[in-house]
Amino acid sequence: MAVALRLMRFGKRKQPYYRIVALDKRKKRDGAYIEKIGIYHPLLEKDTIQINKERFEFWKSKGAQLSEGLQKLLTHPKKITFT
Repeated sequence: MAVALRLMRFGKRKQPYYRIVALDKRKKRDGAYIEKIGIYHPLLEKDTIQINKERFEFWKSKGAQLSEGLQKLLTHPKKITFT
């Protein structure tokens, strides 16, 4: 099974927040996921990204690929907190 790490959108219209999830690459963006590994709230003043480092590294070691949006988000100079 090919696993991808990607953003999953939640929230109301014009008030989004995202979960960073591991899911089967063939599933839809908002389909069933394997595991939630972080959150991202773009509208908060802090504009932080919280990621569970252990689970992130676990999925990366298993060959999970980052989605294009998540790659951009992790390279952008925002505050990333690993827990």
